[in-house]
Amino acid sequence: MDGDGRSPYDQRVSIVVNDPAPTPAAGGVDAPAARVLLGALRDSLETVIRGKREVLDLVLAACAAGGHVLLEDIPGTGKTTLARSLAQAIGCDFKRIQFTPDLLPGDIIGSSVFHQQTGRFRFRRGPIFTNVLIADEINRASPRTQSALLEALAEQQVSVEGRTRALNAPFLCIATQNPVDLHGTYPLPEASLDRFAVKLSLGYAPEEDERALVQRGSAPGALAAVATPEQIVDLQRAVSRVALGESVADYIVRLIRATRQHPSVRTGVSTRGAQHLARLSRARALARGRDFVVPDDVLGLAVPVLAHRLMLDTRARYAGADRVAIVREIAAAVALPR
Repeated sequence: MDGDGRSPYDQRVSIVVNDPAPTPAAGGVDAPAARVLLGALRDSLETVIRGKREVLDLVLAACAAGGHVLLEDIPGTGKTTLARSLAQAIGCDFKRIQFTPDLLPGDIIGSSVFHQQTGRFRFRRGPIFTNVLIADEINRASPRTQSALLEALAEQQVSVEGRTRALNAPFLCIATQNPVDLHGTYPLPEASLDRFAVKLSLGYAPEEDERALVQRGSAPGALAAVATPEQIVDLQRAVSRVALGESVADYIVRLIRATRQHPSVRTGVSTRGAQHLARLSRARALARGRDFVVPDDVLGLAVPVLAHRLMLDTRARYAGADRVAIVREIAAAVALPR
C-alpha cells in the first residue's frame, strides 16, 4: 500500500480510467447522433470499399478515438483508396507520402527556405500538415525518417528548428506496409508500432463484390462529404465523455498484464496500449449508441489493438508463434467482469 491507501494495482487501474483525452467542450455530439453519423460515414465508404464492413468500422472507431491506423496488406487491395475516401467523406484535406529509402525527415515535416526578396528564412510546411495522411509503404524509409512521425502520432505536433508546431485538427495517419516484399525494408520498431491504435488488413474483396469492382471498370469518383472536420472534432470530444466503469477498467488492466506474463512474449502491451484499448472501446460504444463501455466492446477490439504490440521471444518467434492467436488465447483465459 502507498501513503494514500491505494495499492500499485489500483494506480494502474487509474491510468486507464483517467484517459488523457482532451477536455470536452460544451455541446457536441451525443451517443444517438454519433451512431447516426458513424453509420452514415460507413455507408458512404462502403460504396467504394465493398465487403469490408468490420474493417471500416474499426477505421472509423480509430478516427473517432483520435488514433492512427496501420494497414498491412498486399498491393492493390484498396489501402490508399480507403484513406482518400475517408478524407472525402469527412470533408478533410488529404495528402499522401510515398516512403522510399532516400526520403528525409524534412520531406515529411517541412523545412525553412530562404527568400531573397525579404532576406529571411520562411518555414515551408511539409505534407504532414493535413487532416488525413497516408504514409504509403512506411517500412521502406530509414529509421531516421520513420522517427519524424513519432511526435506527430503521439502528440499531434512536430518540433522542427527549435519550434513546436501543432498539426491540423482532426489529424489521422493511415500507414501501410507490404507483408510480402520485404527486400530493402526497415521493420517498424516497437516505439513506432505502439503509436498506432490498430493494425488491420483489408484483404481481397468477397467474390461478388470483386466482380462488381471489375465490372465498374474505372476508379471510383469523389465521395460527397457526409461530415465536417468540426463534427469529427466534436465526435472525438464525445468519445472522451463515454463512461468507462472501474470493473471494465480492471478488465482492461487484467488483459494487459496477461500479455506481459505469457511465456511466449518477451515484451507485453504498454500502458499506452491500455489507453488505446480504453479509448477505442469508448468509440465503439458510441458507435453503438451507448454512452458507456461494456466488456464486449473491449473483447471485440483485443486483437486489432493489442496483437501488433506483442514482442515475442526468440524461441516462440522461430517456432512460428502467432501474435493474433496469443491475444485470442489470453482473451479467452481472462475472466469477463461480473
